[in-house]
Amino acid sequence: MVEYYRGKVQPTWVDHNRHMNLAYYVLAFDLATDAFFQSFGVDQNYRNSTNRSTFAGNIHVYYKRELQLDDEFKVHCSLLGFDNKRIRHMNQMFRTKDGIEVAILESLQLHVDLNDRRVCDMPVSLVARLEKLQSEQGLFEIPKEIGQAITKPPIYNAS
Repeated sequence: MVEYYRGKVQPTWVDHNRHMNLAYYVLAFDLATDAFFQSFGVDQNYRNSTNRSTFAGNIHVYYKRELQLDDEFKVHCSLLGFDNKRIRHMNQMFRTKDGIEVAILESLQLHVDLNDRRVCDMPVSLVARLEKLQSEQGLFEIPKEIGQAITKPPIYNAS
């Protein structure tokens, strides 16, 4: 696991429950994702030269512990898989003082042509960088939350 972002819970990030509001977990995860994607070449230069980028297609956030005012945290990012049009990754957030995992984000990013605003194939060079990253990061334990969906309570259906 590689660290891609560090932060501290700001007063404006704390909600009526006296913990970090869910929007700021997503913000921190997004900032980490930006740094992670830059590490394998999906950066402003890539967007300018190819007119391609990635859009979030789906995210799931699993809140495991609270962060409170002034808590410091770090976010690690890992590649879970990819194909020619999609990148699946996870971000894990840890409280710095004790290393406790506080949240996980699983994301599916779509490779998009910015002219058409449609999903398109990644260039061979980007696929090669993703293959290299996947090889370098090696095998690791996947948290049980990855790949899960909300299943309980059952969805009410009046029909």
